[in-house]
Amino acid sequence: MSYQVLARKWRPRLFREMVGQTHVLQALINALDHNRLHHAYLFTGTRGVGKTTIARILAKCLNCEAGVSSEPCGVCSACKEIDEGRFVDLIEVDAASRTKVEDTRELLDNVQYAPSRGRFKVYLIDEVHMLSSHSFNALLKTLEEPPAHVKFLLATTDPQKLPVTILSRCLQFSLKNMLPEKVVQHLRHVLTEEAIGFDEESLWLLGKAADGSMRDGLSLTDQAIAFGNGVLQASDVRSMLGTIDHGQVFGLLDALAGNDARGLLAAVAELAEQGADFAGVLAELISTLQRLAIAQVMPDGVDNSLGDQTKVVDLAGRISAEDVQLFYQLALHGRRDLPLSPDPRGGFEMALLRMLAFRPGTLEQAAQQPSAPPPGKSTGLSQAKADPAPARPTSLAANPAAAANPASAVVAAAPDSIVDTGKSVQSAPPQSALVSAEPQKAGQALEASPVMAPQSAHRPASSRPLNASTPVKPPLDEPPAEWLDAPPLDESSRAEEDDEEPQDLSQYLNDWEAVENLQAAPVAESVSHADEVSDLPPASGVAQKWLEVVPQLGLSGLTQSIAAHCQLVACDSDTWALHLDPGHSALYNENHRLRLQQAVIDFLGSAVQIDVMVQAPTQETPAVATARRKVARQKEAEASIQADPLVQSLLKEFAAQICSDSIRPLDAPTT
Repeated sequence: MSYQVLARKWRPRLFREMVGQTHVLQALINALDHNRLHHAYLFTGTRGVGKTTIARILAKCLNCEAGVSSEPCGVCSACKEIDEGRFVDLIEVDAASRTKVEDTRELLDNVQYAPSRGRFKVYLIDEVHMLSSHSFNALLKTLEEPPAHVKFLLATTDPQKLPVTILSRCLQFSLKNMLPEKVVQHLRHVLTEEAIGFDEESLWLLGKAADGSMRDGLSLTDQAIAFGNGVLQASDVRSMLGTIDHGQVFGLLDALAGNDARGLLAAVAELAEQGADFAGVLAELISTLQRLAIAQVMPDGVDNSLGDQTKVVDLAGRISAEDVQLFYQLALHGRRDLPLSPDPRGGFEMALLRMLAFRPGTLEQAAQQPSAPPPGKSTGLSQAKADPAPARPTSLAANPAAAANPASAVVAAAPDSIVDTGKSVQSAPPQSALVSAEPQKAGQALEASPVMAPQSAHRPASSRPLNASTPVKPPLDEPPAEWLDAPPLDESSRAEEDDEEPQDLSQYLNDWEAVENLQAAPVAESVSHADEVSDLPPASGVAQKWLEVVPQLGLSGLTQSIAAHCQLVACDSDTWALHLDPGHSALYNENHRLRLQQAVIDFLGSAVQIDVMVQAPTQETPAVATARRKVARQKEAEASIQADPLVQSLLKEFAAQICSDSIRPLDAPTT
């Protein structure tokens, strides 16, 4: 006897042998058992989910010699002939090859005749959507009112192409795709009965490759058995399918978790040597990231289909939830853009490098390890990043240059002369803004040469932070000499300033990051976007202590935002109790509490328990305090502009107007 493929050998012959599709089988079984039969059935679904199989079993139930029931005997001549495909009253029509209206009319001419042997004459029309519009029109009347001895069973993979007039005349059953778990379970049963050796991982690889089709799963199993010489091994199946070792995906995620760009590129090079399909690798990466997200929310919910549950749970603990969501989204976009890349490997590498570049906290980590500045060009900002520990002067007396000209000190040495962290910086009038020059000759000491220059209301301040050792370029339009309190900059100083201009935006970002760390605001501006100032009373006692602690915890992302909207209500040597603003608690979970607790432990150097309760704060939180200081600084800046004599003169002589949206405090970046 010739070999019969698994998909045909293991085709179900009874409803109880079907895998899945319970919603369809239940309706058919009840209809057969209670003799409530319709004259036309339509089965829809993707390839290999059981449309034709269910139709044949239904035909067997209708024509079994033992009677109409949901359990045909399987031994009578009608049942055997239907299984063998030679029952005369089961007319199977391939609509894909018989699309003409003449074929349909020929078919319908025989409808009026009674069945030859069976109880019903059953017309099984497969891929019915391939019929022409004329064929559908010819079928309409007969399909609506067929003779009592005729049943129509229609099957299609594309029901959208069927006319609504056909759909309204049929009972429609939509078959679902097979889950990988269902496919694996059936393959395990088949291979056990066939006495073929296999391992669990190979079954899951085949179950996922089947893509919802049981027939495809059995066909791939046939191919894998031949490829592995009668045995299913994961390595052979992976080689046959062209998929990569799942351990390599974990290697990529390990490199991402450790910000290891060198290791990441080395892993990509290894994949390229193996001739991997990078679109498939991205798909595996996306699937693994989805399992990581599940592990972070519910560790017990991670399936152990590939025997890697422990690895997934361990990796989920080393990557934050924000990073997992970011990596998932970037991987999706990378897979979409991969066909546009000139080289698949290059597109894959760019997708991974985006994950490193856009990961929250990347700039902060880069700022903690700055590259060495060129000789003779060290700035105050770079020193602040490298050694933030030394205290800043808290009065003008601690800085002789500032004492000589207090208004100039605020502008010319912004980061180095910011005073009391609990108070806002007084904005100097525009005509008091300092522009300093520094001679850059080797061996000379730095000498600040203050120049008084006005700023008109329509010209925003430079986005580059001011520093005593970083010269600030004068306005493009040189002011009249009578406006200045000191001689203008000479050309040599101007040339030296041009040399100091940063070459890319990263310099601006790093500088502003350092300024933010040295400013009075306890948290970054990005943490609190609530410009409305709350009416909560100022923090005092333990709540004031929390305002001082939060900036030193080194938090980032959503955890930093949560900490900024908390109020410390009680603390002792063992436990700190926090109240979290209910308006900012939607995304809070246990992972954030654990990260916050670990940050506090690292800061204190001793173990402490953090308890967070969602309850409205009664005193200012760090976010509210930041918003209040921001509004206060903005009002001071606007008042300073309004009171400036030059601005008043422009308003009076030219009927000018002040655009309040263009006014920014000196310690705020401009856009």
